[in-house]
Amino acid sequence: MAAGRSAGKPPRNKKPGGKTPGGKTPGGKNSGGKNSGGKNPGSKKPSVPKAGHLVPGAAQRSSDAASRLPTGPFRLGAIEGATPGKWIDVWKDRYPGVPLELVPLTPADQAEVMAAASVDAALVRLPIPRAGLHVIPLYEEVPVVVCAAESHLTAADELTLADLDGEVVITPAHPPLALEVPGSVAPRFAAPPTVADAIALAATGVGVVVVPLSLARAHHRKDAAHRPLTDGPHSTVALVWPDAGPTPPLVDAFVGIVRGRTANSSR
Repeated sequence: MAAGRSAGKPPRNKKPGGKTPGGKTPGGKNSGGKNSGGKNPGSKKPSVPKAGHLVPGAAQRSSDAASRLPTGPFRLGAIEGATPGKWIDVWKDRYPGVPLELVPLTPADQAEVMAAASVDAALVRLPIPRAGLHVIPLYEEVPVVVCAAESHLTAADELTLADLDGEVVITPAHPPLALEVPGSVAPRFAAPPTVADAIALAATGVGVVVVPLSLARAHHRKDAAHRPLTDGPHSTVALVWPDAGPTPPLVDAFVGIVRGRTANSSR
């Protein structure tokens, strides 16, 4: 058996067209490379634009769109708590050569600013006198009750108006919500001038204040807590601009962004 093994099988002859010394079969992989029909050495996958970046050709379209607009700036008023960030980002991508100035507004001056035309357009909190204005409601905010962090009201995950019976309800001088709470107690002190002041008072435990959720978050304090008011009035944020003839090009451009028009779409 050992002799038979040592003899082994005679080696098979290579067929013509087999492997060449140091290489691969013709038509197969090249020596030291890839298949001739596969990727070329040094080739790369097509680059994919990152989210939020303009795709090839879009920069030129944005430049063309911006060239058709006045040089600006576009002055956008924004009531406290409004969230225009996503629209501003689109504006910067679409009209990089036209500056957008964000002008903070308060409930006390939002109507006056529009009447004085101090801004081109504004995100306001309704209600607001609508005479002489275009108004586009955008979204609604839920109301919350802000109270002291140690208040008994925090035992519930959500509240109703009935839960506020007997509570001192603090109302700022310029309230963001029109609200009447049956059975509530009127404060024995003057109305605080701002929402921030009202929340600071509520945090001491002398009463509660009802505000839109965005304002409770904007003025968050460690000594205060908030709970949803399920049957309270919602707050509507709207885009407004003067109704005095044709809509100005910069305002029309921002309205298009808010309404979801693309850079190439027409009205």
